[in-house]
Amino acid sequence: MSIILRAPATGSAPELLLRPWQDDDRDELLAAYRDPVLRHWTRIPVTTPAQARDWLSQAQRAWQDGSRLSFAVREPDADGGDRLVANVVLKRVLPGRPDAEVGYWTAAPARGRGIAGRAVDALSGWAFARYGPGGLTRLDLLHQIDNPASCRVAEKARFRFVEVLPAHPPFPRDGHRHVRLAEPAG
Repeated sequence: MSIILRAPATGSAPELLLRPWQDDDRDELLAAYRDPVLRHWTRIPVTTPAQARDWLSQAQRAWQDGSRLSFAVREPDADGGDRLVANVVLKRVLPGRPDAEVGYWTAAPARGRGIAGRAVDALSGWAFARYGPGGLTRLDLLHQIDNPASCRVAEKARFRFVEVLPAHPPFPRDGHRHVRLAEPAG
């Protein structure tokens, strides 16, 4: 898959590259999931090499069928390469469907630096450009009510808070729904 998205550099942060997950991301994926905070907010455990392989295989299959488009978010490192800092995903995108959902997580060393908001914003702009002509007009960002950091990410990515949602398995607490609408053509 050759899709590469970019979140532009800011005055204090380098450009971010968003690309589909690859098999050689396994070790960095495992390292990210060692973080108990990340594991608390995600539903699928990734604690063994086999689970990481399965996670990556599922992500690649979902790209092939177009149902769930996950991107590894990468930032330049001091050695001239890059490192994994986050994951962003476009869920429930179907041709002609007016809405889809955006999700994300941020690796522990990258939190608090605005990476998630920038990556979600880049993904959202791409989603509207790619799927808007087919009918995509709204993106939802959902999170549990006890996750105020996700409210900040939503705001930075131009999603507005619209409602509290009641708890619904597998989510044990009420949640927030934030919405970003496609910008009018013009």
